[in-house]
Amino acid sequence: MTNNKRVVFNLLPALAVTMLLVGYGMWSAIAQSFQTINGEWTFASYVEIFNSHSFFDSLKLTFRVAILSTLLSLMIGLVMTRMLYQFFKDSSSKVLVWIPILIPHFVAGYLVYLFFSQSGLFSSLFYQLGVFDHRSEFPILVQEEFGIGMILTYVWKEVPFVILMLLPVYYEIDHRYSEVVRTLGGNKWDAFKNVELPWLLPVLVETAVILVAFIASAFEIPYLLGVTRPEMLPVRAYEWFYDGDWSKRPLAFSAMILPGVLALLLAMLSIGAVQKHRLRMIRGRSR
Repeated sequence: MTNNKRVVFNLLPALAVTMLLVGYGMWSAIAQSFQTINGEWTFASYVEIFNSHSFFDSLKLTFRVAILSTLLSLMIGLVMTRMLYQFFKDSSSKVLVWIPILIPHFVAGYLVYLFFSQSGLFSSLFYQLGVFDHRSEFPILVQEEFGIGMILTYVWKEVPFVILMLLPVYYEIDHRYSEVVRTLGGNKWDAFKNVELPWLLPVLVETAVILVAFIASAFEIPYLLGVTRPEMLPVRAYEWFYDGDWSKRPLAFSAMILPGVLALLLAMLSIGAVQKHRLRMIRGRSR
């Protein structure tokens, strides 16, 4: 108990600063979403949002990009980790994973634009090789309605993050159990499902929650690679906030609070289930 009290006492300054900065900011955003420019409390901004088809178009695009980017990042990162975790045991080789993480997201988005736009490097290369008669025949991959360019950017930026999240788990797994499964007649899928997946599942879920929340609230990539309509929610909130009409500012706060609440509920439900699964794994391992 003495050690626990000492830890709590040492954390009090950090907790106080966090509550003052983050807590006040969140409360201010929530309060302003329920207020008019005159300070009157009302639900008008939420009523207007729920009656707006453009808001739901932006919401659908936001979660489509976030979910697809997260799933692709998890799958690619998982495959690469399984293939290369022995190679990454050498600390110097991990630099290959750290380098993409060091690149800012807006730089990554600009690189995707340079490579994949109709006037980019790949379109010029295919035109020079004679694949296309005109550079405009190159498929539109950036600044289009589905969000392909944004998904490409997030995938190549988040795959290294997924790898670094999964590497410690692979180092903890006793891979001799995989050999036991194969000895008993199982294939590679059986070994993965019965030996690796139970240990990977909590980290995969936690990583997915982090990525969905981050991508759904990020601004720079949608602003650089998105289209004017529909735009992702952070861009729409930015437009409402900096619009000349100040009466639209409550709409900006409301537009970001609603997906934030959804992400919080998703995090609480998924992490609660993950903790139960993790406790079962620990108990089974201790027996």
